[in-house]
Amino acid sequence: MSVSTSGYELKSDRRVLKHVIELLSSMRFAIALLVVLAIASIVGTVLTQDDPYPNYVNQFGPFWADIFRAAGLYTVYSAWWFMLILGFLIVSISLCVIRNSPKMVADMKSWKDKVREGSLRAFHHKAEYAAGTARAETARRLSALAGKRGYRYVVRESEGATLVAAKRGALSKIGYIFAHLAIVVICIGGLMDSNLPIKFQMWLFGKSPISTSAVINDISSAHRLSQSNPTFRGYAWVPEGQHVSTAILNQPTGSLIQDLPFSIELKKFIVDYYSTGMPKLFASDIVVIDHATGKRIPARVEVNKPFEYDGVSIYQSSFQDGGSQMSMTAWPMTGDTTKTMPVTGAIGSSAPLSASMPGVNGQTVEFADFRAINVENVTNGSGQNDARGVVVHHSVEQMLDARLGSGAKSSKQVDLQNVGPSVQYKIRGTDGQAREFNNYMLPVEVDGARYFLAGMRTTPNDPFRYLRIPADDRGGVTGWMQLRAALADAGLRAQAAHRFAQRSVADSNPELRAHLEESAARVLNLFSGADGTVTSMAPGATPGGFQSIASFIDHSVPKGEQEKAASLLLRMLEGSTWDLWQLARERAGEPDVQPTASASRFVQDSINALSDSFLYGSPVFLQLDSFKQVQASVFQLTRAPGTKVVYLGSLLLVAGIFSMFYVRERRLWFWLKDAATGTTVVMAMSTARKTLDFDKEFATMRDAVGATLGAQAHDAPAFMHSGAQAGAQLPALDAAIESSSGSQDS
Repeated sequence: MSVSTSGYELKSDRRVLKHVIELLSSMRFAIALLVVLAIASIVGTVLTQDDPYPNYVNQFGPFWADIFRAAGLYTVYSAWWFMLILGFLIVSISLCVIRNSPKMVADMKSWKDKVREGSLRAFHHKAEYAAGTARAETARRLSALAGKRGYRYVVRESEGATLVAAKRGALSKIGYIFAHLAIVVICIGGLMDSNLPIKFQMWLFGKSPISTSAVINDISSAHRLSQSNPTFRGYAWVPEGQHVSTAILNQPTGSLIQDLPFSIELKKFIVDYYSTGMPKLFASDIVVIDHATGKRIPARVEVNKPFEYDGVSIYQSSFQDGGSQMSMTAWPMTGDTTKTMPVTGAIGSSAPLSASMPGVNGQTVEFADFRAINVENVTNGSGQNDARGVVVHHSVEQMLDARLGSGAKSSKQVDLQNVGPSVQYKIRGTDGQAREFNNYMLPVEVDGARYFLAGMRTTPNDPFRYLRIPADDRGGVTGWMQLRAALADAGLRAQAAHRFAQRSVADSNPELRAHLEESAARVLNLFSGADGTVTSMAPGATPGGFQSIASFIDHSVPKGEQEKAASLLLRMLEGSTWDLWQLARERAGEPDVQPTASASRFVQDSINALSDSFLYGSPVFLQLDSFKQVQASVFQLTRAPGTKVVYLGSLLLVAGIFSMFYVRERRLWFWLKDAATGTTVVMAMSTARKTLDFDKEFATMRDAVGATLGAQAHDAPAFMHSGAQAGAQLPALDAAIESSSGSQDS
């Protein structure tokens, strides 16, 4: 058979239909569709699928985000054009198989016994023997030899001669059929597991996604899919001790509710950790309750180890908080620290803040998430957790090992540690606007000092920016809160400035002391935000902190003197803050602190935290005191009847490729004619793919035939005729060569 890229030629008088069928069944059309699907699959792999639309807007901008959404690039594998191309590919390859399979099967069954002596002499691989035995005996010996070599054969008598036609590996043509059928079967399986059946239900039965957060039991049937839905892929969130009987199917404009034939009850969520704090096992102990029989089936679901019941596979997708109970203390960020208040609530709920606290005007706290384990890298920028940043010298072998090997290996050292629980919440004002916060329960060691990390962000797409509150000598935030409250007290600021001047200037220079006291009081007022002369703050910023001092220097000090003035003011700020801290401790009934390195660092870190607190944006700081954790599992529920179809297609594809590459069709002919001294034998061999292995096989077969016949092989001369005889033989010769070539239409 010759190779052709044309399609199926329909015997019809309708020219349009004829051309359409020819195009659909042509090889060039199928290859074009495969290329388009390959490009679309690359886009679907590179571009994250099914993300919230604002994520794409932030990544590409509003213009391109809208274009990509209109093209369906955010849901490539369920886009209408992807499904349409997949359908056309199925039709195209099916027509190709229908067109070529009968020819291949017929060629596979054919013995090609219409050849003649002249045709065999025209083959490249040929030999001739002069056997001393009769033609019948020679035919018997050669047939036995062919059978012994794995060939199937037939013996034909024709024109006073005997033809032994043998073949081996004819099933290689099945590989072409299997490989093409495999693509069709895999595509059908993909369509079965796609959202196409769901789309049909939305079009035919008026099903529509719901975008509100209504109670699932109250959602009408217009937004629900029946238990007989043939295929779906959804998610279910199940807290410990509770059960669900529905799955949520995310759609671009909302969600559909998939009713299940059973309920899933989560008995316990299990998570195991490595010594570094990294999780190594997620598992859920569940009970599946059959709605029809009431039977309870216990099971365990682990990552990559799903549980299947009633045709629905239950996968461990992730885990979340299931409503853990939080007990927290609200510290005011303005005014007196004695006005603390307890705040309690569960994750997913909200609680009002007391109006008696300074700065609170009808605001509420919304508990968003809780994590009992937080694994963080606690090394510094050089890969060492030594705050001094001492350079560590490594050998050449260590340096090479750090950079070679796994592609995921980093040359920087990573020290992963569990830094304890954290709570995430929002403070929402009466205007509906909210800021999100993420606070750690325990102090975290950073660069040799311990801090309480209080994260803040204004939008969910922003990273958290952390306020680092230094831990006091008791490991709490009380010391810093006392200092913050003292900074807000005008009387204590004045006393601190007076003390600073008293201990900095001798009594013999009262004028300088008074001037220093005035300057120190001015610095403290600027830093606390109480100096009303600073008006050039950035939009949205609260007066106070380093930004107020910088604004004052920028507008009050000449350019050439600003650096010197800044250094002087910062030294005065640090010195007066030390005295302010002592006053705060005295007011709390605590003894003064001796000037040590650790105490000096606490004051420096406190000044930095006080400056950042003006950008914190919340009237309170919520410190997590205790919690009662409740876990929840997120299961992925799938009903995928096309999975077995895809497995069948994969099996066909493997069998087809194996047949095409490793099974070679070989043809063998013996032409026997009577001679004066016995029998003349002409042998010829052919194969669909000529290789060096076939050359060796022909040489081996040629020698084996010679040994069987007791005659030495010699090359058969080419069959030559002159004039009309040659012309008469050419059609038969061409037909024989074409039939023996075994070329197939892909």
